[in-house]
Amino acid sequence: MISNALYRSPALRQLEAKHADQPLMQRAGAAAADWAAQLAGANGRPILVLAGPGNNGGDALEMARLLRQRFFAVCVVLAAAPDSLPADALAAYRRFTAEGGTTHADIPEDERWSLVVDGLFGIGLRRAPEGIHARWIVCANKLADRDACPLLALDCPSGLNADTGVSHAPCIGASHTLSFIADKPGLHTGDGPDHCGEIRIANLELDVSSAANPDGHLLFRAHFADRLRPRRLNTHKGSFGSAGILGGSKSMVGAAFLAGRAALKLGAGRVYLGMLDSDAPAVDLEQPELMLRRADTLLQADLQALACGPGLGRSSEALRLLEQSLKAPVQLVLDADALNLLAEDGRLEGNLTNRVGPAILTPHPAEAGRLLGCSVRDVQSDRIRSALELAERYRSYVALKGCGTVIATPEGRWWINTTGNPGMASAGMGDVLCGLIVALLAQNWPAPAALLAAVHLHGAAADRLVAQGVGPVGLTAGEIVDAARHLYNAWVSPGNSL
Repeated sequence: MISNALYRSPALRQLEAKHADQPLMQRAGAAAADWAAQLAGANGRPILVLAGPGNNGGDALEMARLLRQRFFAVCVVLAAAPDSLPADALAAYRRFTAEGGTTHADIPEDERWSLVVDGLFGIGLRRAPEGIHARWIVCANKLADRDACPLLALDCPSGLNADTGVSHAPCIGASHTLSFIADKPGLHTGDGPDHCGEIRIANLELDVSSAANPDGHLLFRAHFADRLRPRRLNTHKGSFGSAGILGGSKSMVGAAFLAGRAALKLGAGRVYLGMLDSDAPAVDLEQPELMLRRADTLLQADLQALACGPGLGRSSEALRLLEQSLKAPVQLVLDADALNLLAEDGRLEGNLTNRVGPAILTPHPAEAGRLLGCSVRDVQSDRIRSALELAERYRSYVALKGCGTVIATPEGRWWINTTGNPGMASAGMGDVLCGLIVALLAQNWPAPAALLAAVHLHGAAADRLVAQGVGPVGLTAGEIVDAARHLYNAWVSPGNSL
């Protein structure tokens, strides 16, 4: 089961030190042995265990000892000299050998495996693996593929940064990951989801939540469930607010249409589109309920929420309209070219940070880099840090989009979203997300709850489509709109467990 709370390495080290008098390594080995036994099955082939030079290797040795007690054939590969192991790992090695276990200096050739276990580095590595351990990582991935067997990583796949989700080559590509003590953010964002497979948590009999406050959380529906209420019968369109979408410059009209359709179908009472393209259609024939007008008249409408950016462009007119939007006394979402203009014109930053209420920013990594004055690589090197820096600098709520979208608040809170799939890597997805957010804002949702719910719903709708056979390859942004409406209505139905 995936935990809700996320802890970085410093907090985990403190927890380990605080409970150093408890047999944490034996408990880790026992939890790993339980899952390894299930994964290996009863096909008679041996289990390959790669044990590293630190305490992760000690966990692997404890697991191997317990598997041998269950009559599994286990091959432990250990390159480190026993006397060089840390005290706890050395004790595990001695328990293992005292019961007849032996280790190999390298991976045996011409053997087929029922399970490969990565107990090399866990969370202890912050650089690319080297030497024989790097070769073993490459070999482990190949052997698991060749033998069509599971690859179980202990605590964290070796080569993956458990705090940031950055993978260093080579990196274990696990089918299963058993995280010890608590869940780690790097397993869920950036490269993490590509390397971890199914994740389980073994808390090692520690009451982690009472011992330390989480650094962050995985985003689940529980974080905004109190806002998911059925509508009262005695309502009208004015009860659900008016949302404005400012964008739709030449050749990018579709972006505004996508955002507007998403806002309308997520329940905003009225949706106005302010279009910059003077040749834009007067009506959206697919969604005639949308009210289209010239961009410079949009802010004259009685709006509860405004989204600026879908198809906005970077013209002088777009800049002028963005300045007006920043001064508008409404809840505000900034996306796409609104973010690029914000990064290009230093005057706008003060307009944003001095607003009466905070705005919502939804950058992808390249836009985030422009806003922070750094490279995309810098942003991706620590997505959580980047999102928090954006939130603090711009005094806004931020969704740093990507694999494991990170949501951050100006006060320093953060979440990693758990929904979504590769089918969302297609044009227009950000426009739909923007429309979902502004719809909830128009319906009087607080900004942080609206952002959390929209991000989670956006990915969940894509997941539902894929489960129904739509995508992931070829999944389009327009298809997300109806799926999000359907799923949201299921969420607000009393007693629904979707």
